[in-house]
Amino acid sequence: MIKSSWKATVLIIVAVCLFAIGCHNDVGAGPQAPNFTLYDLNGQKVSLEEYKGSPVLLDFWATWCPPCRMSIPELIKIQEQYRDKGLVVLGLSLDDPSLVPDAYMKAFKEEFKINYRILRANERVMRDYFGYENAAIPTMFLVDRKGRIVGKIVGFQPHSLKKSLAQLLKE
Repeated sequence: MIKSSWKATVLIIVAVCLFAIGCHNDVGAGPQAPNFTLYDLNGQKVSLEEYKGSPVLLDFWATWCPPCRMSIPELIKIQEQYRDKGLVVLGLSLDDPSLVPDAYMKAFKEEFKINYRILRANERVMRDYFGYENAAIPTMFLVDRKGRIVGKIVGFQPHSLKKSLAQLLKE
């Protein structure tokens, strides 16, 4: 009887310690944005880490997605308007490279006059940002200067993005 209560006590202490360690978070801080290294349409490596110190907007999208296409003009304006404040917009394309080659993506970028970098997302990035759930697109993640996710916008929501950015850029 004493051995089993001792084991139970040890298990409870270990569980409480693990819970306390796992729940530690700075007040108001979001989770750290998972780093990635992906390729842009010119074959250049791009990592999220290289933008630490700048606010970053990650736009998960695809060329075949009508709401994604509708959000492009707003993202272009946002990139122009906030570039001098350090904002970096990165479009993470979910298009299958075997169906939508880089040449098509480059022509698409030119046709829509996209002024921000487009990267090819991969399965690891999708899992890091969305877990194992099906991702709705467009989805935008706002990452602060310290590399923390401070906002997530799902779907085409034209005015909520500007409100979220105003808060992000105040830091």
